[in-house]
Amino acid sequence: MGHSAGIPTAAIQPTSAWYAKGIDLLVTLTLWTYFIAGFAVLFGPFYLLAAAAASDRARAFQKLNHLFYRGFFLLGRMLMPRQTWRIDPEIKKIHSAVIVCNHISFIDSILLISLFARHSTLVKNRLFRFPVLNWIMLGAGYLPAASEGKMAARMARRLEELPAFFAARGNLIIFPEGTRSRTGAVGPFNAGAFKIAKLCRVPMAVLRVRNTDRLFRPGRFLFDTCTANVITVDLLGHLAADHGSDPTSVKRLMHEVRALYRSGGRPDYEATNAGCA
Repeated sequence: MGHSAGIPTAAIQPTSAWYAKGIDLLVTLTLWTYFIAGFAVLFGPFYLLAAAAASDRARAFQKLNHLFYRGFFLLGRMLMPRQTWRIDPEIKKIHSAVIVCNHISFIDSILLISLFARHSTLVKNRLFRFPVLNWIMLGAGYLPAASEGKMAARMARRLEELPAFFAARGNLIIFPEGTRSRTGAVGPFNAGAFKIAKLCRVPMAVLRVRNTDRLFRPGRFLFDTCTANVITVDLLGHLAADHGSDPTSVKRLMHEVRALYRSGGRPDYEATNAGCA
């Protein structure tokens, strides 16, 4: 007992740090194994079946993407007990809406996809360059973030399909900042999400995600699994887009969304259409 009491703290800390890094590496590799091998073995055959036989390929691919990422996070919860996940139960009620959310980690997009079986989203154009990923995103009807070159016709086609998509209770997920925040603060908004809500006459649902950047830190390969963390996804409110011809209505809607992020509350905004009930 006397010997152990005399062990310097500095001699213990490196062992503890290496142990934590080993756990992080093991969990990260397990999740990547699910991501690659799990897709090929468990989900690949169903994607091929949906591509060949589904009457609505986009809907089938969206459901498969949802189930795949849901499995990813279920596995993550089992492997990372120090991560607490709190998802606002009201989020499950959202449908026929443009969903906007702040963006702090690479896992934000797949986390939201795991919450909605009927969904579409905007994807950075460079991701369409990867063959398998391109096939999945095209099959699911995802929209390119920038309508340039070859993407222009694809974007136009997807926009034409959106009214029917919303009528079928679909949700369009968009991160209006367009990139991850390095500080956690909500950055400037691009107008695209707000214009779509206005043109398609659908409400906006405003979500806030917290602490995903603590689990998967920018610039790191390993998940930080050993640090206690609470990840939350909250519904801040619903906003009805102005469907009139007022050109300032988009800016006003952007201002209202930013006000929700500042207040962090859920004011009694009335959503139009079938939107969030």
